[in-house]
Amino acid sequence: MIHYITTNGIGNAWVAAELKIVQEAGIPCVLHSMRSPKQNFYGSEWAERMNAGTRLLYPLKPLKMLKSLVLAPLIYRTRFLKAFINALFSERENLRARVAALAHLLVACDWARELRKQEVSLIHAQWIQSGGTIGWYAAWLIDKPFSFTGHAVDLFKDRVALKDKIKMADFIVAISEFHRELYIEEGARGDQLHIAYCGIDLDGFVNRFRPIDGHARVLSFGRLVQKKGFDTLIEACAVLNRRGRSITCCIAGSGPEESELRALVEKHDLGGTVELTGKPLLQEEIAEWFDTGHIFAQPCRWSEDNDVDGIPRSLMEAMASGLPSIATRIAGIPDLVVHERSGLLVEPESPDALADALERLIDDNRLAERLSQRGRTHVEEHFNLATSLDPLVALFRERLQ
Repeated sequence: MIHYITTNGIGNAWVAAELKIVQEAGIPCVLHSMRSPKQNFYGSEWAERMNAGTRLLYPLKPLKMLKSLVLAPLIYRTRFLKAFINALFSERENLRARVAALAHLLVACDWARELRKQEVSLIHAQWIQSGGTIGWYAAWLIDKPFSFTGHAVDLFKDRVALKDKIKMADFIVAISEFHRELYIEEGARGDQLHIAYCGIDLDGFVNRFRPIDGHARVLSFGRLVQKKGFDTLIEACAVLNRRGRSITCCIAGSGPEESELRALVEKHDLGGTVELTGKPLLQEEIAEWFDTGHIFAQPCRWSEDNDVDGIPRSLMEAMASGLPSIATRIAGIPDLVVHERSGLLVEPESPDALADALERLIDDNRLAERLSQRGRTHVEEHFNLATSLDPLVALFRERLQ
């Protein structure tokens, strides 16, 4: 049995998509989550069943936790001692990481007591910060293999004991060449690393290229947070407005930056140009929404707290739908958007560069159509969920044997 551990279950679209493929491949697995998802991006019956079957670690039960801690030296013996010494004295990124590791070792002691009663072939963490720390220590305590997939916030903003996790991982899934190089820089061995792109289900997306005839409608969506770069997109719309270009832009999503983004729209007097929906899109709504636009823009950036997107799922979905797409040269995005071949790349936090790229597509339907077709083909070849996870499924099969 493969035991997944993550922070918020299928509240993350990547986790839901991956588990669906893993289950369809016949891999026996169970999902453990620190908490229930705050929102679910899927409305299907399958998602409801998966969500209902997710085993939650939180809320914690103080007396049960205390009992697990008292019993830990007796149950896990030297493995607990080594893990405890690791949490206290091994290299850590900062004080927060030290405290987090100690706290999550305590949770792991409790979770591991439950896992000892079950068949465990491998513990695999999706995201390698908090849930990954619990998974790593639990695997250590019950002497089972551990593996992980890292993405973005877990590798940068919320990094905890990454070098130790790399050292002890049975294998590591890299979601791009950028991630593979990062792990090598942090001490990973070549034989540990396996690239498996986070793909999408292409069945729901059809290439419907729409030529631009004078007026262009630009789309973007995602959680309204700094790393998505929506402020750059709004500024680019202001640049195009000053140039006299006829455009509208719709940004779908909700999040903590909504009020700041609305203020930016008002500052540039873009009320008739930029629309902020203020609510997230359900996964089943996305393909139809793409039909309302001509161009997709995702100008991701490094946020002030060192967060970044690995490879945005939204970009894959837009390209699969035939929207010529523009993104930034950051993290793993160049694996997906190959400049001048499957899309256009610009530097992050550059409204003028983004406006120039948008203008190129508005003025050149031949270029837009070429990028539309090649963008779809690139997603089919490298980010098709039906095949992109084959390396991971093969690794799981080996561990089950």
